Amino acid sequence: MTFNVSQQEFSQHERGVSRETPEPGEAPAWTPIAEEAERASRVLHPDRHGMPRPAHRRILTVANQKGGVGKTTSTVNLAAALAMHGVRVLVIDLDPQGNASTALDVKHEVGTPSVYEVLLGEIRLAQAAVVSTASPNLLCVPATIDLAGAEIELVSMVARENRLKQTLSGGALDELGVDYVFVDCPPSLGLLTVNALVAAAEVLIPIQCEYYALEGLGQLLSNIDLVRSHLNTDLHISTILLTMYDGRTKLADQVTSEVRQHFGPTVLRTVIPRSVKVSEAPGYSQTVLAYDPGSRGAMSYVDAAREIADRGAAMVAPDASNGR
Repeated sequence: MTFNVSQQEFSQHERGVSRETPEPGEAPAWTPIAEEAERASRVLHPDRHGMPRPAHRRILTVANQKGGVGKTTSTVNLAAALAMHGVRVLVIDLDPQGNASTALDVKHEVGTPSVYEVLLGEIRLAQAAVVSTASPNLLCVPATIDLAGAEIELVSMVARENRLKQTLSGGALDELGVDYVFVDCPPSLGLLTVNALVAAAEVLIPIQCEYYALEGLGQLLSNIDLVRSHLNTDLHISTILLTMYDGRTKLADQVTSEVRQHFGPTVLRTVIPRSVKVSEAPGYSQTVLAYDPGSRGAMSYVDAAREIADRGAAMVAPDASNGR
């Protein structure tokens, strides 16, 4: 049997066939593998993928009174991702458990200069700030167990809700030269959290992709409204991050859909997946970016940090008198 195929017909057939390898000078075709490789490159080679500095310094309080939603994990990993990509970041650990200090490999045993002494006015912010091993651009003001009694001691102080704001004002942050400040709050709505909400202009809320995470959200929003009405008129929810997403469950998709529908563009496009590596990293006093930079969790936090950085760069800078 013979086939009579003209050269023209053969050329037309050849052009219609998909090729694995592009012609010289032709852009490679998009594939899921290529996308993952590009994401991994942003984690493994941060010097090649710098993130923009914000138009003005941003102070974000990371709050959610429900425990176990990825609040501290998100704080340290977002901060580390920004710092690794050229942005100078300060993390203030305002949780007496000191988990953020642990993840950033910063000493926080009793006797260490900490946020406790800063709140009481005994030392300056710069005296408590320590460079994290995660990045030379990442500073942390640690929390010791002494902070557990701070709420009782602050009760009798004048302007007790403004103690943290006072420590961040003036030239305190200029002295450290930071672009971002993340305040990691305890899982409660006590005086420490109120201090954090008064000191910041923005709130970042991590929301776990489960039903119970939505139940307590209303109370948090009510408290944010109260602080805005009476103590800090500039306060607003600027960022919502969906965490612990499990694509195998229908519930995760429902929660994601509900949150996006209610909060709109405030919700980051990036969703943080459930990841064993993210949970293991603090046990080694590391962020997931240092523990396993090629993991899905690490790449997702870098993507989320880039979204935050891009939003910050696009913000309108305040008047020179209020600027950095």
